[in-house]
Amino acid sequence: MNALVTGGGGFLGSYVVEQLVARGDRVRAICRKDCPRLDELGVETVRADLRDRPAVVAACRGMDVVFHVGGVSGFGGSWKHFYDNNTLATCHVVEGCLVHGVGRLVYTSSPSVTFDGRSQEGIDESAPYPRRWLCHYPHSKALAERHVLDGNGRNGMLTCALRPHLIWGPRDRNLVPRLLADARRGRLCRVGDGANLIDTVYVENAAAAHLLAADALRPGSPAAGRAYFISQGEPVNCWRWIDDVLALAGLPPVRKSISARAAWLSGLFYETYYRLFRRSEEPPMNRFIAAQLSTSHYYDITRARRDLGYSPKISIAEGMRRLAAALY
Repeated sequence: MNALVTGGGGFLGSYVVEQLVARGDRVRAICRKDCPRLDELGVETVRADLRDRPAVVAACRGMDVVFHVGGVSGFGGSWKHFYDNNTLATCHVVEGCLVHGVGRLVYTSSPSVTFDGRSQEGIDESAPYPRRWLCHYPHSKALAERHVLDGNGRNGMLTCALRPHLIWGPRDRNLVPRLLADARRGRLCRVGDGANLIDTVYVENAAAAHLLAADALRPGSPAAGRAYFISQGEPVNCWRWIDDVLALAGLPPVRKSISARAAWLSGLFYETYYRLFRRSEEPPMNRFIAAQLSTSHYYDITRARRDLGYSPKISIAEGMRRLAAALY
């Protein structure tokens, strides 16, 4: 099939591209900058910003399926930054699909669209969006997800949204590098009692879920118009997992700790300070991070197993082995 991958040069997007190419699909990727690796794979690359409506709409021409993986993450910056890059950009993708009669759209969402600061233990996709948002990122992603799912059935287009949680693996340029950098600077601090359980997903499993979702989208499919949590299906202790990642790089475990309440109040202080002085960089703490690091959040992936045929093929142990090899 002809497939477009937005963010094809990014962490998850590059794996989606590779898996599509490996099975013989023709791939076009939208990237903000040149991506030599995609050139080597024979992928057609469109150099564009997802905020550029005409470029995004044009890139959808001739496609059978669009994987909208691109966007911005993080917890610092203005509402406009997140809205433009996540919500508005997604509107451009949906418009491109409708204009050019693209039959299927798979959107990369996030479990954070359901997070209100409290523990989430084994919840499924019936969990609602929260009434309050702790930061701009999940709010912008929730608006984008809703727009994609509301577009299901328009002009014959079938859509679904995937919510992979805490993606990790080789070539990560965000989560693991940040953990290692903070550890080397002595800035890592355990938040809460250290007993919270979390879901994660190895990057190749997350990418495989996208291909499964695209293949499942067909008339009468239960996948059409739905969102899916994606994980290893095997919750881990948050801080033990972080210590295991640090050990791969020869670093000691996290020793310092702070209470969940103290972290929350610290986050509130930094949010207020950064807002008053209009600072755009990411603060060292905010309420969303404090809550994420001190609560449990893991998900029931029964729906993804049933509707998509999803099963994490690469175990946590094997994923850690591959990550370790990539670090050296």
